[in-house]
Amino acid sequence: MNINKSVAFIIAVAIPLLVGIGGSFFTQTSIDTWYQTLEKPFFNPPNFVFPIAWTILYTMMGVASWFVWKSGSTITKMALVFYGIQLFLNFWWSFLFFTLENPALALIEITILLGLIIYTTRLFFEASKVAGWMMVPYIGWVTFATILTA
Repeated sequence: MNINKSVAFIIAVAIPLLVGIGGSFFTQTSIDTWYQTLEKPFFNPPNFVFPIAWTILYTMMGVASWFVWKSGSTITKMALVFYGIQLFLNFWWSFLFFTLENPALALIEITILLGLIIYTTRLFFEASKVAGWMMVPYIGWVTFATILTA
């Protein structure tokens, strides 16, 4: 299939942004109720920081995936499969944490997610150095989110 690079870029950026929008629906149900009752560490950012950070990260992930796709590397298919798997887990974390109100299950899930992100980033580096570096802030943020979840 021959797809225009501009169209591929738009699709690549839209996919993680749509995952984020979908996950945010789970968040809305508890952010002003159950979440407010949780004891949070002193370094927990204010709520307005999360959608800003995630929008930047999802955009960077989308651009990174485009670089991987565009690279035509022998590792491209496997890198994008793992990218999709980690996006799937990323989406479901909000459901586990906010909808089910189950931080313990969310902690298990985000720990697995973090491992998949690290592996995906390794694959992205093999396909495109730029793509790999674009995933590094995501690793940092999900590491921070894992600490907050714990």
